[in-house]
Amino acid sequence: MSEIGLIGKKIGMTREFYKTGQSIPVTVIKFEKVRVIHVIEQEKRGYKAVQVGFGNIKTSKILKPLKGYFTKKNTEPKKKLKEFRVTNTEKYKEGNEFGLEIFKDIKFVDVRSKTIGKGFAGVMKRHNFSGLRATHGVSVSHRSHGSTGQRQDPGKVFKGKKMAGHMGDKLRTIQNLEIIKSDLENNLLYLKGSIPGSKNSEVIVKKAAKNIKKLTIKEKIEVLENLKKTPDKKKKK
Repeated sequence: MSEIGLIGKKIGMTREFYKTGQSIPVTVIKFEKVRVIHVIEQEKRGYKAVQVGFGNIKTSKILKPLKGYFTKKNTEPKKKLKEFRVTNTEKYKEGNEFGLEIFKDIKFVDVRSKTIGKGFAGVMKRHNFSGLRATHGVSVSHRSHGSTGQRQDPGKVFKGKKMAGHMGDKLRTIQNLEIIKSDLENNLLYLKGSIPGSKNSEVIVKKAAKNIKKLTIKEKIEVLENLKKTPDKKKKK
């Protein structure tokens, strides 16, 4: 069962240096405080979830039904509403606010965002095809994908055939990204490596779904330092 997460904005990439001289590429994500709008119970909907609101928006820019909904919940309008399924709803109450502190003791997270759209692309760019031969009878169609259909039987193009088409602009999840550091004052989270999407794109960050036992970079450095401190045993003659 998934747990509650946060929606942030991808600011860009930078690097973090450790005292060992190691340089780690990191992606910076900016978060805002989120508010619990509605707690969904098992008896009413058939599942347990928490509806949270992200980002402020003017009342004049939302529809009347939403105005009534936020008035009923006694909260200011939110730009985006998102449901997170949870195992236990008792610790969540309407009106509660939370931010980066939910990732305080978490080392690894899963990130979901939309990839950069690249428009209509050919098979060489989209699927890494090698293309047709450069000479020996090939004319005009050097970057084409070659034959797509079958013979008279079955006489059709199978579903899922790799062809030219729209590339990118799809939701993708990157699992087990290490949290390098978190800046609670500025609501910034630094994640190791890159994540899908362009700058200012929307990013959903949740606790890692898989049970990760690997060491973080800081833990690896500590292990190496401890090994250096331990004296070598004298060899017996």
